[in-house]
Amino acid sequence: MNIKDIVNRDLVNLTNCEQEPIHIPGSIQPHGFLLGLKGDLLNIDYCSENTAQYLSLFHSQLLGKDFADVFGEESAISLKQFIEDGKQITANLLQLRLAGVDFLCTLHKNADDIWILEAEPVDITKQAGNESYNQTSQLLRYMHDMHSLKDLCQLVAEGTREITGYDRVMVYRFDKEYNGEVFAESCREDLEPFLGLHYPHTDIPPQARELYMKNLLRLITDIDYTPVPIYTLDDSAQKSLDMSLSVLRSTSPIHVQYLHNMGVGATLTISLIYKKKLWGLIACHHYSPKNLTPELRLAAQLQGHFITSQIDVRQASEEYELSKKVNAALERITNITLTNEAGLQEIISQPEILNLCNASGVSIVYNNTVYSSGITPSEEQVLHLASWCATYSSHTSYTTTKLSDVLPELRNISESVSGLLYQSLDIHNISSIMWYRQETKTEVHWGGDPSKSIIKDEKGLSPRRSFSLWKEIVDRTSNEWLSYETEAAASFAYSLQRQLNLIVITREEEKYRKLSELLRETNSELENINWISTHDLQEPLRKIQLIASRLLSKEKDLPETVQDAVLRMNGSAERMQTLLVDILKYTRIKHHHTPLVPVNVMQLIEEVTLDMTETISEKNAEVIVHDLPVVMGIPFLMKQLFVNLIGNAIKYASAERSPVINITAEPGVVNVEEGENSLPYYLIKVTDNGMGFEPQYAEKIFNIFTRLHAQPDMRGSGVGLALCKKIMQTHNGIINAVSIKDVGTTINLYFPLV
Repeated sequence: MNIKDIVNRDLVNLTNCEQEPIHIPGSIQPHGFLLGLKGDLLNIDYCSENTAQYLSLFHSQLLGKDFADVFGEESAISLKQFIEDGKQITANLLQLRLAGVDFLCTLHKNADDIWILEAEPVDITKQAGNESYNQTSQLLRYMHDMHSLKDLCQLVAEGTREITGYDRVMVYRFDKEYNGEVFAESCREDLEPFLGLHYPHTDIPPQARELYMKNLLRLITDIDYTPVPIYTLDDSAQKSLDMSLSVLRSTSPIHVQYLHNMGVGATLTISLIYKKKLWGLIACHHYSPKNLTPELRLAAQLQGHFITSQIDVRQASEEYELSKKVNAALERITNITLTNEAGLQEIISQPEILNLCNASGVSIVYNNTVYSSGITPSEEQVLHLASWCATYSSHTSYTTTKLSDVLPELRNISESVSGLLYQSLDIHNISSIMWYRQETKTEVHWGGDPSKSIIKDEKGLSPRRSFSLWKEIVDRTSNEWLSYETEAAASFAYSLQRQLNLIVITREEEKYRKLSELLRETNSELENINWISTHDLQEPLRKIQLIASRLLSKEKDLPETVQDAVLRMNGSAERMQTLLVDILKYTRIKHHHTPLVPVNVMQLIEEVTLDMTETISEKNAEVIVHDLPVVMGIPFLMKQLFVNLIGNAIKYASAERSPVINITAEPGVVNVEEGENSLPYYLIKVTDNGMGFEPQYAEKIFNIFTRLHAQPDMRGSGVGLALCKKIMQTHNGIINAVSIKDVGTTINLYFPLV
């Protein structure tokens, strides 16, 4: 049987400490021993070297054996029952008698499904259990009298020190960059206090913070301990043991050196988890070796639970008075009714708008006009800020406490405007509201120069050795924007945006109302004009035509010049009458709401050609009709459609050939792209061999009163094709033209498939 240790001997220094695998050191601290058990029989797969010290059994005698075979069935049953009851998930301790010795044990399963049993002698240090109980009870009584979170943390620091006996107990709070601050402290009177000191995030690397999230209690009993290696059976390559949750896990040599530099002899660290993040630590320091019984460790850990359970309550209490003022200001300012943009200056002049966010200045940008109050940037700078924030935040919201970091070009105003709270008022432009805060110079006390957290000397790189007070002046920075301030700002911005939108909507409604009234008046006038043109004007035209006919038929001896004038007058009257009839047809279509019915186009065109027999024969024209579909339409309008199209083809026939008109249909349906959709249509084509026209006139010919051919012998009103377009629109269809000059024209009719 081959045995090997799993000690991680990779060289670790400050250049690679952030990648140090501190969860698999392969060794433990010597104040207890460790067994790694696998399978249902709890086979001993890992064993620390110091079992001989505690059990008088060497690791070589334990590896590969089942737990029951070594320690007896009774101990194995107790261990298995502990697992079945799920007590290993809680903070419960298991008391076992192993090899005739009583031990207090912790048990957990690691990521590799190995049960890690860690055992410590019961009588390491004799301490009365009722002391911790009395202290905890007293803490609970006092806790209700503590209104602020800081007072509560101070009470916990004092209570933890009294329970544990450490020389120094600190409540250590992290900021958002994981720099730490000693938030509360209790220490021996002869020690220099650390209260209020700050420590850089590099003092606790990311993987250490991650382990603090998993393992809520870490203990180092003696900084100068000698690590105890862990052994295992050499049955697979690169074998290791994940000890993330281990109590005895050996400590990183970098951290040991750091504590040496501080002069610390022993530590206890309790994680403070709030909203699934590492809020802080209870850090206990002793300046000589010190161990605690497992019971006392749990009592100390309970102090951490007191803090985390009360963070919400205490912070809410601290913020209550401030938020009351903000909410009162929000209520007053939102009660002001805005009737037009000029009212923005009145709103921004109200003191409540500054109280809303505890700001020193505020600006509203609307329609590129700036309204400001308090200490603000110049108008040009406000517009620049609004434009930048709109782009950066995608027209939402944005806050910063150090404006000069994001916009260095505004560094010259960083004393008067360091903090910015931005809320967009429109997703399409730079309209917005912005609150400003002045610079708050802060003196931060660091426990040593944070820029020298790593030092280089003749021995190479090592953790910093100096923890002397180091002062830093933080400038061009404002106070943080608190959550209730940003929420109040968002609420007010929403209210203001709603009022501004209401103004725009009201104005647009008024504009459309006036336009509607004007349109009604215009339509009424057009209806009157249409009535006059289509009814009243036809009567004098008929009289003109009647008089002209009588003159031409009865007066045989009229001079030639008079006769020619009468003929021209009669022709003009006929053309005007035709125009009036076409206008009447055109205007009637828009008022038509007849339902669509199936129309046999073949049959309809036969009726049209029968009605036009005289015109077709006179021009020696030929109308050829191919297979045509049945479409949904309004019969009399479709008849008018084909009358106009066939009439146009005959009217604009080529002088060099007889008119030939082909009416065909595409087989099945065709798809036409309309916007983002492709819709099915029946396509009917009316093709002639007439004069044709240039392609650039393909759309113009459908405009009313448009005529491309101005020859006097080609009479037309310019309404015919416009009437055809109107008819196709009534059918939700499409009409277009394709033509080659002196070859002919094709009119395409698309009837929707309904």
